Formats: sequence, structure tokens, C-alpha cells
Amino acid sequence: MKAIVFDRFGGPEVLREADIEVPQPGPGQVRVRVKAAGLNALDGKMRSGMLEAVFPTTFPAVPGGELAGVVDALGEGVTDVQVGDEVLGWSDTGSYAEYALATIVAPKPAALGWQHAAALPVAGETAERVLNLLGVAAGETVLMHGAAGAVGTLAVQLATARGARVIGTAGPGNQEYLASLGATATVYGEGLVERVRALAPDGVDAVFDLAGKGALEDSITLRGGTDRIVTIADFRAQQLGVTFSRGPSEASSDRLAALAQDAATGKVVTTVTAYPLDQAATAQQVSDAGHVRGKLVLTVG
Repeated sequence: MKAIVFDRFGGPEVLREADIEVPQPGPGQVRVRVKAAGLNALDGKMRSGMLEAVFPTTFPAVPGGELAGVVDALGEGVTDVQVGDEVLGWSDTGSYAEYALATIVAPKPAALGWQHAAALPVAGETAERVLNLLGVAAGETVLMHGAAGAVGTLAVQLATARGARVIGTAGPGNQEYLASLGATATVYGEGLVERVRALAPDGVDAVFDLAGKGALEDSITLRGGTDRIVTIADFRAQQLGVTFSRGPSEASSDRLAALAQDAATGKVVTTVTAYPLDQAATAQQVSDAGHVRGKLVLTVG
């Protein structure tokens, strides 16, 4: 099968197309004929070697942690999924490929396109996990740094659905986008503390850092301490006393199915930019540069 692999750590240029063996499902796994693969910032960090201590790599490695596609083989013990089912979920073997194995999948609603389906597993799980860690509740104000990306797009909507107010930071070009999702938008950078205080004179109840670009100090100032601040992107968290959350620790077929249904009916909005599989290096270069609106997706089949 065709897949995107890398044999050494480095920039996007180390990614190459290769013919590799089709994986065989083990107990509890399904094999999926991939239609679309989600691309995440984590993919580039793993490719660079930055996360080797956390996620050890065996070369050649196939990137990609999420997929949408058609089940074409079942492992031993799988009874809740059938060959031919259209699904979305988390990849066990890397999703930048024509076929991938998965343990946790959910049904894809017919009204949900492949690209939008592939945008949901990682971003949805991450957004829900952090909002739960923060204990976000109705009537509270949540500050989200870098809210226009894939996780932020869903986190803004999930938080407002809980009855919270979201103040989201993004670049000038994404201010209207954040407002369309239901957030109060502001730009990041110098003067952020003053801008947020003007928007929330009574303070912010929680902070979700999705950007990882030096906003933790401002967050601590705004919160008056490190309580109820969570980052998924700033590796200085521990030295600052801030919680760093990585997953997927709450991956759930049932919750993913509910999110997919909400996306199919328009209750939850997803925004995608798609690249063909053979342009994975270009897509990762875009991801590495940051400032992505919504989700980057690779189309495979």
C-alpha cells in the first residue's frame, strides 16, 4: 500500500511516499481503508524528534493519529463493527496511508463528509478532556490562547454549549472567525493582559492554552496563580507550575459518535483545509508554521 513515512528526524522534507505492507488487524482491532487522515501539530513534533522521550519512534514511521474510512477487515473479538462500515477514529498504526489499524472507532453519519469526519477524533477528545480538567461550567469565563485552530474551533463551541463565555486569542485574520464560533475575540501578543481585563473586568475563571507561545506568564497574572490553567502546547508548563495535558486519555467511541452526529447536523461546525496524501510534507510545513484556521486534513482514497 502507499503510505507517507519518515526514516529519520528532521523537517517536513524527511517525509516521503513509500510502498509498505498492508497491516493485519490483531485482537480488538479493525483495518480501515482510509479516506481522510487528520493532521495535527503533534505529527510535526514527533517527526522532528522533539517528542522522542515521550513517544519513541520506530523507523520507518507512518505519521497520523486519526482517520475516517471504511472498515475492510476485523480482528479477533470485534463484534460491534462490520466490514463495510463507514467509521472515524484513532489510528494505531499511522493514518497517512491507504490502510490503517484502529481499536477505537465510531460510526460516521452519512451526512458527514470524510474530511470533516477526520477532523473530529483528536480535536474533540482534546477539547473535551481539557474542559473537563478545568471544570468549565455555565456562567464562567474561559480564556483560550490560539483558539482558531483545530482544537480551539471545537473547544470554543463545546465551552459555549456548557454556558460559558469564551475569550479567544488569534491573529488579526481570525478575529471574525472566532466571533462566528461564539467567542469574544482579541489578538495575542503585547498588551494581552490589559485587553483581557478590559473584556472581563471580573476576571477569567479558567485558561486553556492551545498556542504554546509564551502566554502562560500572562495567564498566571490574569488568574493570580496557576490554578485552573491547562496547556497542551507549552513544554515550560512544569517549571511554571502549570498543568500540561496530553492524551488521548478520554478516547471514547460513544462520545466521538455523539460529536460526529452534532457535526453532521450542523450543531458543531468544523473547518478543514485539505491536501492530497502525496502533499503531506507541504501540509506539515503549513502546520509547523502555525496560524492554521481549523483543521488540516489529508485526502487518501
